[in-house]
Order: sequence, then structure tokens, then C-alpha cells
Amino acid sequence: MSQMSLFSAEIEDPAIADFAGLLAAQGQSVHTSWGARVSVVVADQWRAEEICEEIRGAGLEAEIVVSEEGHPIARTEANPRITALHRAWTTGAVKSVPEGWTPTPHALRLWTLAGGRADGAHYVLGLDPTAPDTHAALSTALMRIGIAPTLVGTRGTHPGLRVSSRKRITRLAETVGIAPDGAPAGDWPSG
Repeated sequence: MSQMSLFSAEIEDPAIADFAGLLAAQGQSVHTSWGARVSVVVADQWRAEEICEEIRGAGLEAEIVVSEEGHPIARTEANPRITALHRAWTTGAVKSVPEGWTPTPHALRLWTLAGGRADGAHYVLGLDPTAPDTHAALSTALMRIGIAPTLVGTRGTHPGLRVSSRKRITRLAETVGIAPDGAPAGDWPSG
């Protein structure tokens, strides 16, 4: 019988600041006259559905639309409550990681939902291929919570932070909580 970690995403409700986990992956934020919106293109419908549940858990509306390539996009409503997050993660028109950012359990869960994948005996948290300047800072952010990753795939279209060793993968699994309904075996970290 497994024991829930005191630092698990299952302990608290998500908050708007946790949407940073989507931005740590391939998510984008945009500012409109109604406030900011965060959106992320994902590989699977179950990912989009679970991300929308997390967004609603933070008290905002969410929807799923389809990209021109046919992939699900999970996105928040445009809301002024998201503006501070957008500004913190943007320098000019470029995505940037706020100095000292440390992922909360829910931010890490959202990052895993947006771009997590198994890689043999390892687990990879996806990074934004269009924002390579964020990769080192995101690696450092994971180290702050006791998960030391290796940067992989930087020359391709699927860069990521690979988590290796049973201990680190278990730490990741305990932090992000149980797998969502519909997640295929192996798509979610397990300790």
C-alpha cells in the first residue's frame, strides 16, 4: 500500500500560479484586452481533459479546441487574474522563466500532463522547442525540489528534462500524484 506524500498535488487545490507548469512545457500565454490566457497543445485528449479539470479547480473556465494539425489544445479563459503570471513568464515577446521559480506540486502535475512521457526506464518532462533559453532555468528549478534531470533532445523538435534513477522518478511520481483516468500505462510516472 502506497502512502501519499505530504508534498503531493493531491493535498491542495490548484491555483492560477500553478499554470506555470504549462508554460514550463510547450504552453503559451497571450495578453488580450480581457486579461491573459494560457494555452497548451497536447498529444492526447485525456491530457487536455485533465488540464481543463485542473484549470477549473483553480476557479477559471477552460475549454478544449483543436489545432490546425488536429491536436487538442487546452486553454484558460482570458482573465485579468492570469495577467501577473503572463508578465512573470514573459520578457518582451519571449517566454522566460522567472528568477528563482520553483514548481509547486500542481505546477509539476500540469507540466507532466502537458508534456510528460516515458523514455525506457526514464521519464521525460517536455520543454518548449521554441524557447531554448528556458531549458537551463527549468532544469535548475527541478533541482530545487530534489529532482536532478538531464537535458536531452536539444537538437531536435522534442527537447526535455530526463529524470533517471528509481529514487528521482519516485519523487516525481509522489509529487504529481496519481495518474489521471484515461492515462495509458507508462504515460505517467510511477514509483
